[in-house]
Formats: sequence, C-alpha cells, structure tokens
Amino acid sequence: MNKQISPEARDALGIEAYDVADYLKTPEDCAAYLDAWLSEAPDDVAGIARALGDIARARGMSQVARDAGLSRESLYKALSGKGNPEFGTVLKVVRALGMELHVGPAHV
Repeated sequence: MNKQISPEARDALGIEAYDVADYLKTPEDCAAYLDAWLSEAPDDVAGIARALGDIARARGMSQVARDAGLSRESLYKALSGKGNPEFGTVLKVVRALGMELHVGPAHV
C-alpha cells in the first residue's frame, strides 16, 4: 500500500519532506541518478522524465529552460512525470544539463 503523509501530519511529527534534487550536487551525481533510472526502469518513460525534472530542479529550472530554448512552464510540464516529452525535448534538456546520452549493448 502506498500511503502518503499529509503535509500537516508531517509538520506535526517534525518530518521533513524528502527531495532528491537536494542531493544532486555534482554532475557525477546527476549522471549516476539518470543512469540508474535508465538501467533499472528503462520502460518507465514517466519516471525517466521525472528524473530529468529532478536534475533540472537541482540545477535551476529557469536556467535549464533558457539553455534548452524552452519556456519554464513547458519544461515543468514535460518533466513532471505526467507529461510525455518528445525525444527532441529530452535531448535538448540533456544537453542543457551538460550531459550526454550513450548507448551500449543490452545485457540479456
């Protein structure tokens, strides 16, 4: 069962919300995080988009949007996990984040 604690209950218990973006400090952290998503859940398009969104938030969403040539609002929507970004958008974001995509043989 996946139950979430309400913000009020979290405050009452003194629990801070966890945000992975707070822990993506270096380019290596960001690359490892995205690589883990691509390796562990390669078919989870929404999860991969959300991971890119986490990295973009860690780097500064406004700056990433500018560097990618997108509006901040459209970037938030595309990378929310509910959006379905086009591959061209994904490539723009990856480049704006200072990362590259690499392909290797699948290990069956």
